[in-house]
Amino acid sequence: MKKPYLYSSRRSFLKKSATASSFFIVPRFVLGGNGYTAPSDKLSIASIGCGGKGSSDIANASVNGRENVVALCDIHPQGDHGVVNIRKRFPKARFYTNFRELLSEEKNLDAVTISTPDHTHGIIAKTAMEKKIHVYVQKPLTHNIKEARLLTELARKKKVVTQMGNQGASHPGQKFVQQWIREKRIGNVSEVKVWTNRPVWPQGISFPVSDPENKPKDLDWDLWLGPAKKIPFNSSLHPFNWRGWWEYGTGSLGDMGCHLIDIPFRALKLKYPVSVECSVSSFFSKMWEVKHQSIGCPASSYVTINFEPTKINKTPIKLEWFDGGLRPSYPRLIPTDTYLGGKRNTNGVIMIGEDGIITTDVYGKNPRLFTKDKQVISPSIKNLPKDDWGHQRMWIDAIKDGFGSSKHKMLTSSFDYAGPMTETVLMGNIAIRSYLLNKNGNPDSIRITGKGRNSYYGRKKLTWDGENMKITNFEDANQFVGRSYREGWQL
Repeated sequence: MKKPYLYSSRRSFLKKSATASSFFIVPRFVLGGNGYTAPSDKLSIASIGCGGKGSSDIANASVNGRENVVALCDIHPQGDHGVVNIRKRFPKARFYTNFRELLSEEKNLDAVTISTPDHTHGIIAKTAMEKKIHVYVQKPLTHNIKEARLLTELARKKKVVTQMGNQGASHPGQKFVQQWIREKRIGNVSEVKVWTNRPVWPQGISFPVSDPENKPKDLDWDLWLGPAKKIPFNSSLHPFNWRGWWEYGTGSLGDMGCHLIDIPFRALKLKYPVSVECSVSSFFSKMWEVKHQSIGCPASSYVTINFEPTKINKTPIKLEWFDGGLRPSYPRLIPTDTYLGGKRNTNGVIMIGEDGIITTDVYGKNPRLFTKDKQVISPSIKNLPKDDWGHQRMWIDAIKDGFGSSKHKMLTSSFDYAGPMTETVLMGNIAIRSYLLNKNGNPDSIRITGKGRNSYYGRKKLTWDGENMKITNFEDANQFVGRSYREGWQL
């Protein structure tokens, strides 16, 4: 049996106030002194996917207990990936295993954080938004481009306040990058190089064998699978190592692209790309026989995404993505005795302009400007908020001020921005999945001599119509713009 509902809801208060013929407003200081928050000012919030990153998402959204955490949801109630600990932190919150039950039974819910695996972001967010519940959704916003577009448009239609969980968007370091670009400190940018040390999970391997005998009794596997094909429980997927399989995850690009590509996308005011192409690593188990794995992400990839000039940048831009241990070479202006992006060169962004170079670490940390006259400008950023730089808190504050308010418009990753940016990130995955298409289907290995030499038929530059979400020169690639859904899980 679920715990009785214990909280006064701001949503219910506002509903009652709207229907009342008259009421008195009592100043807050009369009720509880300066700084007092009236019960009617508190939001009723919930977490769906409260383990892992979901734990800190809901904790930060509660603003140190300022808001009411009324419900928690996870498919693994006793999961040791953070679920047990967050339930202890919010002992009064009602607990659910099924997100649909939570969204149905919590009648006065104001907002929800969604921190589940990528493949269930879309259906959970859509269900909440249709009830006019404000949503915070972990990155990447969705599993595929069609879902990202759907959520972007639905947020406007339902007038809900949204934020994607790429917390680096709120890091103050990004402000310096944006200012340098506006001031033309490096002139027009023609090249952007972005890299990550991901994957740090199993990837580029054969799909692991299911082991249903090891399923925890309290784990709802069918709900974890969601829109994906029904398979027996597989302990190699839950709680984290699902990222490297297309059915559930979006690989290194999905994991880190929304943190890293965000920086140039925002500063240069990029829009939909016009083309994308890639190459990926190969593993040869025998002479001329390549290990083939199209249902999972490759061990490493190199992706090129092309953009037209923008209002703030008058030249076309080539963005190069490197993962799986690959990284760009040192540009001429960066001394070899310093680092490229992060101090260990594991993640970073390099923006190359006519008159200089801008670099940052992941999240926009440690921004640096290298000028042609060999100056290095590295601003000191102190007293940073420890709660993901206020990313969740600002979303909560914007909800209180309302859709279209100044605080809403100041959010760094509302879906109006996060949707197109996510679509751009996921374009890289369309190129990778097309690159792995083979005329022989998905055998374990493919001999690339004789007739097999030309069996990979999607290894080409793909042109993109962003407005209509369509690859225009290779029809088979369009299957990756969306996905197939299990019955009952369609968006």
